[in-house]
Amino acid sequence: MHDSGGAQIAQALKHAALCLMLLPRFLLAAVMLWLLDFLCIRRKMLLKMGQSQDSAEDPPVCVSDANKMFTVESLRAVWYGQKLDFLKSAHLGRTAPNTEVVLVHERRPRIVRQYADIADFLVVYIEEAHPSDGWVSTDAPYQIPKHRCLEDRLRAAQLMLSEVPGSNVVVDNMDNSSNAAYGAYFERLYIVRDEQVVYQGGRGPEGYRISELRHWLEEYRNSLLRPAVLHV
Repeated sequence: MHDSGGAQIAQALKHAALCLMLLPRFLLAAVMLWLLDFLCIRRKMLLKMGQSQDSAEDPPVCVSDANKMFTVESLRAVWYGQKLDFLKSAHLGRTAPNTEVVLVHERRPRIVRQYADIADFLVVYIEEAHPSDGWVSTDAPYQIPKHRCLEDRLRAAQLMLSEVPGSNVVVDNMDNSSNAAYGAYFERLYIVRDEQVVYQGGRGPEGYRISELRHWLEEYRNSLLRPAVLHV
């Protein structure tokens, strides 16, 4: 009985410490969401973000005027994403977590054409960032409700097969173990080599940089092409 009570107290203290550490960042994000509900500020900020992009291939952050940014659901989503990012077990230079996923569709593995010689690509579909019964986004191409079971997630993931030709698509399990391990919410890019994380992108949407991924792959390809130098 005493051991159980001690464990509960320790868990409560751990949760309280986590909240204190995340609170400043969360409050800053909440203020930003509140400011973004003023359309003049939203348009200026989106314009500035677009101008600061390093590459045209990085997807821009798009938020239409109809979207409400400061809501209970948006605050829950931001808190959840920040908590996952803080607690993730995937870190640059460390062993990549081998989490459970479910294959969406049996298909012959193919590679994005440009890097077929050096990399395999895998898309892991996680929980919806903007479900139709949560933080709704009118910019989303599909209105998908929260996944209540694995079948819901598999059904929704079928829509991705046409969006990412040449890649295998798998879904996270309903425990969201991949999402938690990699801090993937809302979206994130990783490169894993020899079971180690060698590239970890920022949290999307603002940290989602395809140009960084391409740069890493180009550098890696060039390193493979360099002749080996033998020092005697």
